[in-house]
Amino acid sequence: MAPVKNGRYLFKEVPTGFPEPGKTMDYDESETIDPDTVALNGGFLVKVLVLSIDPYLRGKMRDPSIKSYSAPFLVGEPLYNYGVGVVVRSENSAVKPGDHLYGVFKFQHYVIEKEPSQFKVIENKEGLPWSVYVGVCGMPGETADYAWKEFSRAKKGETVFVTAGAGPVGATVIQLAKAQGLKVIASAGSDDKVAFISEVGADIAFNYKTVNTRKILEKEGPIDIYWDNVGGETLEAAIDHAARHARFIECGMISQYNTTNPYPVKNLLQIVGKELSLNGFIVGTLRPKYEADFYATFPARVARGEIRYKEDRVRGLERAGDAIVAVQSGKNFGKSVLILADE
Repeated sequence: MAPVKNGRYLFKEVPTGFPEPGKTMDYDESETIDPDTVALNGGFLVKVLVLSIDPYLRGKMRDPSIKSYSAPFLVGEPLYNYGVGVVVRSENSAVKPGDHLYGVFKFQHYVIEKEPSQFKVIENKEGLPWSVYVGVCGMPGETADYAWKEFSRAKKGETVFVTAGAGPVGATVIQLAKAQGLKVIASAGSDDKVAFISEVGADIAFNYKTVNTRKILEKEGPIDIYWDNVGGETLEAAIDHAARHARFIECGMISQYNTTNPYPVKNLLQIVGKELSLNGFIVGTLRPKYEADFYATFPARVARGEIRYKEDRVRGLERAGDAIVAVQSGKNFGKSVLILADE
């Protein structure tokens, strides 16, 4: 094979507010690669097929001096995230050509990797699209499943409020809660998203942009469990309408990711008076406890239609920035996946 362009999507500068394609990050085709002859030096060559676009990527677009649970992107280097790729060549006996790997990949078409232990070989006996393994059968699905098991202490007949209900995490939580017999209140930011969360099981589904969240919670609450993907004013409303001993599962706070004026939640004293439990978490911390069961059961549940999902598919590495901004602004509908190649 003659050398081919090995396009990359590079981090260019730390943004203020929302990231901007072409400024914060940009596509670069200056590198080439010959997949047949490039030196592997004991590693393995992977063709990246699909990459995940997730809300938390915004937090990696920061000055490296700012500490966080997740390492920052480096200026001039490719972005990276969970993805699925296929092994093209290998000089490591742990993986062979044709194996499909799930793990963290750079945003580029071909990558040379050294450590097979950093990746999971996907058998995909169910014949699901590879993109599903960066969504409901990947990190977002893990996030919903692990934290629900760990923190919800759910009981049949209780009420849960799920924000960002049309996203891959929120939609999965809705279905897990309904399977346990809970009443589910869920919010989303458009009428078509509200229709989707109703379809996957929400008893009370509403558009938070056109309907007052507090009025919904006043009528349908109090809430026993709050799954928080948004933070800010909605977190404050959930605290006001929480039942005694309610459990708050703090998964994300996307309303605060791109603002220079964070919303100050003003009713935190109620955490004491209502004896609330608040649990923040990082999915990787819970992974060792729940991963084996998840991959043994979840793909089959998805294949049987027990867990439904929706994807927002964007084709082309050069469109990565557009997909990132769509997720940050809530314009995507379903799990945002970036398709680089079909195989």
